[in-house]
Amino acid sequence: MNRIGRYIFISLLVVVTSQSISAQQTVTFKAEDGLDVTADLYLMDLNYPYIILLHQAGYSRGEYREIAPRLTNLGYNCLAVDLRSGNEVNGVVNQTHQLAQGKGLKTDYIAAINDVDAAIAYVKSRTDKPFVLWGSSYSASLALIVGTNDLRTAAVVSFSPGEYFDDKDFVKNQIKRISVPVLVLSAKNECASVNELLSVVNPNLVTKYCPSEPGKHGAKALWSSSPFSDDYWLAVTMFFSKLKK
Repeated sequence: MNRIGRYIFISLLVVVTSQSISAQQTVTFKAEDGLDVTADLYLMDLNYPYIILLHQAGYSRGEYREIAPRLTNLGYNCLAVDLRSGNEVNGVVNQTHQLAQGKGLKTDYIAAINDVDAAIAYVKSRTDKPFVLWGSSYSASLALIVGTNDLRTAAVVSFSPGEYFDDKDFVKNQIKRISVPVLVLSAKNECASVNELLSVVNPNLVTKYCPSEPGKHGAKALWSSSPFSDDYWLAVTMFFSKLKK
């Protein structure tokens, strides 16, 4: 990396690692089938656009306890959502999943689209600005699918997307028409499959990050405990620096 590159790298990391003053609160809103969806709202400024944060399988909104405050430093509010397909992570229990089980509702990956739609409706009720959809593992695929069809989606950030559903080409067939910028990140051993999945998308819209080291699956690649998290953060920050708000 040359001197200019090092300067940019350091400058971007100062932004995302500086202390956030966002206020966090837990909110609920209803999905179309009546289920109460729980989310953590990280509110930085009422005039800022939103990033909707979706967790990976077996997890909860707790996946973003460390990540969301740093994202608000990029000039966004964040909504970290408990999807009905999940469980617990970082000491945070997935309340949407528990409620769905109690009501006898489906809690598979596809069913979680109801919660993504509910989160989008919640954000739309708070702002007229376009939003960013951000997913991790199975929800990275959901973010791509929903982002293809929702006209208010400004961009999609997709950590380790894949064909996690019964139809092996389900995601690929859904995302051909995506028309917004996409950042896709993965572990090194996932890069080939990710490239294949995104091969149907206009390459001018896609930014890919494949680590030179093993890396991590999903958004936990950004946790400070994950090796080389700074490299992932740099990729994320550079992508957001190019987005129009």
